[in-house]
Amino acid sequence: MSMERDTDQQATTVRKFVQLPHIEVPKASDVLADTLRERILSGDFPEDTALPPERDLVTQAQMSRTTVREALRILEAQGFVRLKTGRAGGAFVRLPGEESVASTVSMFIKGRRIRMETLLETRETIEPMLAQLAARRRTDADLERIDAANAAMARSAGSLADFLQANVDWHVGVAEASHNELLVGLMSALSKAIYLSTENRSFVDENVRKATARAHEAVTQAIRDQDEAAAARRMSKHVHAYASAVKLVEDRVEIDVPAD
Repeated sequence: MSMERDTDQQATTVRKFVQLPHIEVPKASDVLADTLRERILSGDFPEDTALPPERDLVTQAQMSRTTVREALRILEAQGFVRLKTGRAGGAFVRLPGEESVASTVSMFIKGRRIRMETLLETRETIEPMLAQLAARRRTDADLERIDAANAAMARSAGSLADFLQANVDWHVGVAEASHNELLVGLMSALSKAIYLSTENRSFVDENVRKATARAHEAVTQAIRDQDEAAAARRMSKHVHAYASAVKLVEDRVEIDVPAD
């Protein structure tokens, strides 16, 4: 009986040993998509050029046509290729742009339920630097975009939605004038998140609109004059005043935004 018990125990030990955890094996299409994506990012396939034809990918990767097509669809969904049909069709390379940063940051803000206070702190940190860089690097085309946003704010009159959109456009326009692609993407997501959170008439009233317009004009003038210190200082006062107003919104009568 003792030998039988020992044998049973040994059998149990062996069974436990060979019960390996479940290992996820990546799909062939995911592997191919990963490989092509890395080659795109490393520069093997420059932007706007075509990837090898589908039949060549089938041969090179030694995978089925269905697998290759699925891999290309994955890359399309991730924004790395655009697929065209027809005689001049194929998979044409795209590189991640500012919209990719904005989309990722927006999802992070929503998914993590980032608090308004955190959004405002981030804005106060980066926008003065953006204004400074804009004053240093702005072009005539940049100034046209910024001026157009200011004009749209002036025309918004009774439309809260138009005012908020013009406001976002101005802040993003200043960011674009910095010519820092990473910060542009971040600012795009940040501005939209903040202003969508303040979409109510009790806060964005006529006093707020007038104060915002004055502040924007002051910052814009500093950027036009390429006065980096003034641009940073005025933007800092503007975003700080807005942050303070949000925190005191229940008791707010108006926002006082110093011009300089």
